[in-house]
Amino acid sequence: MSTKNNESLSLDQAEKVIIKPYITEKTFNLIEKENKLTFVVAEKSTKKQIAEALLVLYESKATEVNTLRTVQGKKAVVKFIAAEGARDLATKLGLV
Repeated sequence: MSTKNNESLSLDQAEKVIIKPYITEKTFNLIEKENKLTFVVAEKSTKKQIAEALLVLYESKATEVNTLRTVQGKKAVVKFIAAEGARDLATKLGLV
């Protein structure tokens, strides 16, 4: 999963970085109130790789990526540039 600074992620690499969206009542509120969406990501993925993977997979640009480790694995909370970016992507993914 390591990439050099000037290389962008391929589709195959991006699919290995972002495993799946993570939706609970709390994360649903983040979509509505803070324009943030939560994903389960690969353990060794970096914030930069997560942002690049979102761009490759969903054509969505992130302004902020925060990661946290939980019992379920590593998660990323992503804030989007577009005002309705999280809601639009959640709708596209069939989450809302």
